[in-house]
Amino acid sequence: MAKARTKSDDLIFLPLGGVGEIGMNLALYGVGPEDARSWLIVDCGVTFAGPDLPGIDLVVPDIKFLEDEVDNIVGMVITHAHEDHYGAVLHLWPFLKVPVYATPFTAGLLAAKVESEPGAEEVPVTVVNQGDRIDIGPFDVEFVAMAHSIPEPCALAIRTRSGMVLHTGDWKIDMTPGVGKPIDLARLAELGREGVMALVCDSTNAIRDGMSPSEADVGVELTKIMKTAKNRVAVTTFASNVARIRAIAEAAAAADREVVVVGRSMHRVIEVSSELGYMDGLKPFRDEEAYGYLPRDKVVLLCTGSQGEARAALARIAANDHRHIALSKDDMVIFSSRTIPGNEKAVIDVMNNLAQQDIEIVTDRDAMVHVSGHPRRGELEQLYKLVQPKVVVPVHGEPMHLSAHAAFAKAQGVREVVRAKDGDIVRLNEGAAGVIDEAPFGIMVKDGSILDDPEVTGVNERRKLSFAGAAVIALVVNRAGDLLDDPQVALMGLPDTDDEGEPMEDIVSKAVVGAVSSIPKARRKDKALVGEAARRAARSAVLDVWGKKTLCKVMVSQL
Repeated sequence: MAKARTKSDDLIFLPLGGVGEIGMNLALYGVGPEDARSWLIVDCGVTFAGPDLPGIDLVVPDIKFLEDEVDNIVGMVITHAHEDHYGAVLHLWPFLKVPVYATPFTAGLLAAKVESEPGAEEVPVTVVNQGDRIDIGPFDVEFVAMAHSIPEPCALAIRTRSGMVLHTGDWKIDMTPGVGKPIDLARLAELGREGVMALVCDSTNAIRDGMSPSEADVGVELTKIMKTAKNRVAVTTFASNVARIRAIAEAAAAADREVVVVGRSMHRVIEVSSELGYMDGLKPFRDEEAYGYLPRDKVVLLCTGSQGEARAALARIAANDHRHIALSKDDMVIFSSRTIPGNEKAVIDVMNNLAQQDIEIVTDRDAMVHVSGHPRRGELEQLYKLVQPKVVVPVHGEPMHLSAHAAFAKAQGVREVVRAKDGDIVRLNEGAAGVIDEAPFGIMVKDGSILDDPEVTGVNERRKLSFAGAAVIALVVNRAGDLLDDPQVALMGLPDTDDEGEPMEDIVSKAVVGAVSSIPKARRKDKALVGEAARRAARSAVLDVWGKKTLCKVMVSQL
């Protein structure tokens, strides 16, 4: 892309994650001259690895651009404490060491996360409240109360000398969110009257018409189900959804049941929430040791594992592999959550294990046991009417969500709608909005204790191994290049024989011997040449027999 000239009064938006995908949110806002621009980071999230990254724990944004600009970063603001918005702070902050701003709940969860991860560096946080307005370098940042499936979500009204941008974060319109403040529609209307130049807005549900139901509706439905259930009820949900946890506890109390909590992350969230008063008025939660002596019709299990995570409580319970907890025929499990794309198979595996034991399964297809925390088109329309943006940038969504949101924004009369993607440098100024340049972006992977580029961690080779296995060949040659012994062949993940029963190791060995023998004698002294010829021959032999391109490694020793 040809580089466009920028002015010192340009307001810049640069996403390094979260645009064109759901997860791994990291956005930058910049003001000032191009060679000395001040940057504000908004959010620092992770995404979870799929089958294309075998063995990887987490995926975080590549921050090479930020490391080059670290002296110009004035701060990092976290909109809320979902993993896709704050989960990378512990991993990336040590490279940046910039001031961090977050609400009490987010700060509390971050501190708890530090304590639970050995060797994690403590992150100093400046605690702000919903409604606060502070200066962070040249940015005047107001934390506007929104509603979402977690306490204290904030939109950011970021005022600069060029104008105001409203960064919504994740949100919905919910006047009865169950925990914390409802969305501050009055303040949003005031911002609209003040003048919102640009709106950078959540697109997750932009393909859905209507309005999202309220958290209060879920509480009513959970109460009805628990009152009519004859045996044990287990509920799994996102641990961070404090309003849902509270609704489950209130429904259990209404049904004269005790709540037994199972799962470390659930305990961690309840502890932080209790310290902030979000669990006031509830009966005490019980530890899993209490489960064994509570009657079947007097207990509710509150479990982690709504996404089918193998090490989470529900997966182990469903597989009869939990130390203290077991379910029986005619018990009930409620999935009070949605399945994140990519987790479908894991969730279905857990459900199948439950179904084999004749345990009743309830999902949001059966009853209103879950509602989304993101705005549908009806809510987007209300926000647009309140804030009247001049420029709109759809974010937080895959391409189909961004496309639907862009079309919606144009239908609302917004003249400047910018379709951006990760790495795009976007000018937000009214009358000149658009993508003006590109910045380096990508991913880093958390592989055990290593955080680095996928190429460095070896995950790309690991993926190839999972598809077509590996062949390792060891050759011993003399100084003239003659083979001193038959090749040693080790095959991993390959068929034992071909269709006619000949061992695959023999097939590979013959191919290697033939390839080395065909090299002119004068050239066999070149170990690299011998190794490459053997590698190509082994790979070709496997391809001919099996039809797959296996990963081949050859080691040549010269005596």
